[in-house]
Amino acid sequence: MLKHTNKTQLDQVIQALCALKLEGMADALSNQYDEPLNQDLSFLQRIELMIVREHNKSDTRKIHAAIKRAGFRQHATPEHLIYDEKRGINQMQIMALLDGTFIRKNHNVLITGATGCGKSYLACALGLSACRGDFKVKYLHIPSELEQLDFSLNVASASYSKLRSDLIKPDLLILDDFGLMPLNSKQRHSLFNIIEDRHGTKSCIITSQLPVKSWHDHINEPTIADAMLDRLLHKAHRIELTGGSMRKPEAMESFIAEAADF
Repeated sequence: MLKHTNKTQLDQVIQALCALKLEGMADALSNQYDEPLNQDLSFLQRIELMIVREHNKSDTRKIHAAIKRAGFRQHATPEHLIYDEKRGINQMQIMALLDGTFIRKNHNVLITGATGCGKSYLACALGLSACRGDFKVKYLHIPSELEQLDFSLNVASASYSKLRSDLIKPDLLILDDFGLMPLNSKQRHSLFNIIEDRHGTKSCIITSQLPVKSWHDHINEPTIADAMLDRLLHKAHRIELTGGSMRKPEAMESFIAEAADF
């Protein structure tokens, strides 16, 4: 019985649990000792509460680890999304994407709009929601990643193969800022390989300042462009954001105020 346990004994048990990396159970045990109402619980009820706390703590650690591995460019959460039909953010569409069904169905999401309108934030919020849903997620800034792939091609094929392999594994791959810089021949092929490797088996979110109708011209190689767009547009959810930049001081102040009220 907890009421017959002295503080020294309790501390020893808590230290033992922490040494076993069972911090959730240790927290629950400490709370049971401090809360008088818990004195009426049976031994099995106390153990059950400790297991539930440990399970919840383990899930939290797992989610934090998944978010860290994803490498999001900015901290964005679904809870702080502001639904605004005028900006192209339809609540029903976004809620349907947040539940992760598009990932289970291997669909893609294409988010377009002017610079600063919230494309990356929305993509990262969808990615974070996927992490919470136990999906493996990877965020990439396309200009930086293609530069890395380009470098790997010039250095060692083994390095390139590993990078390419790492991009196949995630359930959801976020490719941010497509179309920001012109593509050279190697980059076109690298990007196509990424899309081809994941087609029909994994999901992508792609953000771009360019409207989808301009992607073919940006790729600037008809054969590759046709093949790439055929794979990307098949079963794709499209979000076209409108409105001015959220980075403008007056727009940002309004955005923060609205987020706080939300």
